Amino acid sequence: MNTAQPSSACSHVLLWVRDLHQAVANFRAAGFEVTYATAEASAQHAHIWFSQGPIIELLTTPRHAWLFKWPIDCLAGRGAGRRMLRWAAQGEGFCDLALLCEDPALAPRLNSLAACGVHMGRTVNWRRTCADGSQTRFRFVYPRHDRLPFLVTPYSPSQHPARRVHPNGATGLAAILLGVHPDDHPALNLLAGDDPLLRLQPATHTGVQAVHITGLAHPLNLHGAQLLSCPTAQGDCHA
Repeated sequence: MNTAQPSSACSHVLLWVRDLHQAVANFRAAGFEVTYATAEASAQHAHIWFSQGPIIELLTTPRHAWLFKWPIDCLAGRGAGRRMLRWAAQGEGFCDLALLCEDPALAPRLNSLAACGVHMGRTVNWRRTCADGSQTRFRFVYPRHDRLPFLVTPYSPSQHPARRVHPNGATGLAAILLGVHPDDHPALNLLAGDDPLLRLQPATHTGVQAVHITGLAHPLNLHGAQLLSCPTAQGDCHA
């Protein structure tokens, strides 16, 4: 992708599941270490961490999510509620993509996007109490177009483990296959810059289609998500 905009590394790929606890159990059975983002009993998010680079976030939404559409629009801006409802409406599988933006760069980045016609919502300051009782802070901003990736600042303090090799051999995301509707290319280029992990391909709608995982010997399809094998960092990834 050629763009004069600052590049954005991917922060995390979001995977919507109907039952978070069942999904965590299934991913653990497939050889992934999975940690709940908050206290397990009430958690709606869980993470598959790697020692560096983007992670996979499992998430679910309340059964009556439509009741939250307008409050979420008020919190995060127009289009945010529609985004959340889309996650559940499309069924289990990859539902969104978060792009990293360093905290000091967020405000000028939003000004630059607005000047280029990419309409963004409100900046949300978020604090999360982790399962171990510690806290982490971050900020995020959704584009009004609910299928475009959103921006998020790094977790503070960082949550990346010093070293993480999953029992199934997975060590990190090697590539993210992102389908892009032709009309979304200009805005996507401005948002994503030249992130080398993103592999763009034409699609009827914009969204993550699959991920390649370094060290994963065999492809998996879990909760509607294609996890493709990439045995070594230097090797050829394949389905």
